[in-house]
Amino acid sequence: MVFAFLLLALKLVLPLVAPQSTPLGVLGGPLLGIAIVIWWAFFSRVPRLERWGALGLVVLAMLITSRVLHTSMATGMMGYLFPIYALPVVALALVGWAVTAQPLGVRPRRVALVAAIVLACGVFALLRTEGFSGYIDQEFAWRWTRTPEERLLAQASDEPVAPAKTVAAPSHADAPPAAVVTPEKSIAPPGPVVVAAPPAVSPKDTTLADWPGFRGRARDGVVHGLSIATNWTATPPVEMWRRPIGPGWSSFAVHGDLIYTQEQRGDDEIVSAYQLQTGKPAWRHHDAARFWESNGGPGPRATPTFDRGRVYALGATGILNALDAGTGATVWSHNVAADTGAKIPDWGFSGSPLLVDGMVVVATSGVLAAYDAITGQRRWIGPQGDDGYTSPQLMMIDGVSQIVHLSGTGLTSVTPANGTPLWQYAWKGYPIVQPSQTADGGILLAVNESSGIRNLAVTRTAGGWSVQDRWTSNGLKPWFNDFVVHKGHAFGFDGTILACIDLTDGSRKWKGGRYGAGQLVLLADQDLLLVISEEGELALVRATPDQFTELGRAHGITGKTWNHPVIAGDVLLVRNGEEMAAFRLAKPR
Repeated sequence: MVFAFLLLALKLVLPLVAPQSTPLGVLGGPLLGIAIVIWWAFFSRVPRLERWGALGLVVLAMLITSRVLHTSMATGMMGYLFPIYALPVVALALVGWAVTAQPLGVRPRRVALVAAIVLACGVFALLRTEGFSGYIDQEFAWRWTRTPEERLLAQASDEPVAPAKTVAAPSHADAPPAAVVTPEKSIAPPGPVVVAAPPAVSPKDTTLADWPGFRGRARDGVVHGLSIATNWTATPPVEMWRRPIGPGWSSFAVHGDLIYTQEQRGDDEIVSAYQLQTGKPAWRHHDAARFWESNGGPGPRATPTFDRGRVYALGATGILNALDAGTGATVWSHNVAADTGAKIPDWGFSGSPLLVDGMVVVATSGVLAAYDAITGQRRWIGPQGDDGYTSPQLMMIDGVSQIVHLSGTGLTSVTPANGTPLWQYAWKGYPIVQPSQTADGGILLAVNESSGIRNLAVTRTAGGWSVQDRWTSNGLKPWFNDFVVHKGHAFGFDGTILACIDLTDGSRKWKGGRYGAGQLVLLADQDLLLVISEEGELALVRATPDQFTELGRAHGITGKTWNHPVIAGDVLLVRNGEEMAAFRLAKPR
């Protein structure tokens, strides 16, 4: 009975009073379930036939149920979802039967025992999971109900008037042929490439984008030159528009009056453009591809990148497209998984394309690949890494421009010109969070949920490059949500709670506010963090080291929100796998 009460408290009470401890309930439940089974088998007063017969029936019921589970239930949590969640339920069913059924006769008691076990196991055959939350808890739904994506597809078509097409013109003559450089690696011939004439680019298309791609211009989540009203009670964000969108964890790129993102609609992976002011669709590019896994659900993960009249987008299965930013017409396309020989990682290709020196650089399971941005010709393939979900990052270190990428083997730096390795730092994990650079040239990185955050000193010496650990801190453990650097401090999520650390030694300055697996951007001019919680709620928090101070909250969007927010001018853009919305941010009075 003690184990049963502990199990109920762990599963029902703990998540209410300490949401950040929910993983303890998820993982601790099976352990208490096993303890109850041991009690049942060896210490309960239940007659021997019923004790051992019940355990045999439990094994049989779980085996049969496992054969008819929804695919999401069968594959969730690397295939362990069903036993992890079913074992505590079955254990409680046994305890409940032992407490309530003893006054019954032998036959009714045994019928009740069979019914309790069958129901405890069988209910899982009626469920599907829509993935886990930042608390590592599953979001269950009845398997016959429609998903948000199915509801979207059932609505009236909102396709743009002129769908995107492939440009059929020949490649332009003034583009010099690019040599394929493959340092220290033999690779297969590239996949088919459709090369087209460059679109007619107006002068405004060659200007810098308002928000060119993943986490902004420097991929650091920092907004400069903007001040907003901070009293959201008096001047909250004003909704401009709201509309449904297909699933995916892509954020936005913004240029002029168009915003670009990726989404899934049925069997098509889509790069889409919408009007900034109204949210109406401008164009959609379709690829016959669908990525799905039970934890994160369907859809592309990476964010498109805008550069000089084109949009570059990497899909979750490895399709890299260069599209006309105005029309969505295909300029060229590659299957980078085929080019690099990389396998699709568990959570799909997630790195957003990086534009540097006339090349588009993408990450595929720890391997960087570079293509000529104009022609699509492959330029180089980088050194072998391991599965990871970060994007390539351009950094200037000791006066040397280099592309840094964090994969499952650690941090690797290569030269942009040909992908030759400059230096490597080994730290195994499954990194999701983008590495960041400090004001003094240090590099901050994290590789999993328990690694903490590490500060590296990278310097150029006469003999090459030196990489040294400065410190490792558990005061901030970002593994799912990106962090920002501001005035000698880092602000980000320690699990699901916001925290601030001092970059001199990694010591924690404060911790507060529960936002789940949300995301944030920094408004540097005002020392402000604009946070979107995992539930889609907006919040303003002071980006100062003295204490945690939340200035205001406002409703954003509904549903699980892992996508990065974007600020272009005074417009805030947010989305998740169900809907997207735009808000006007008021200026200070």
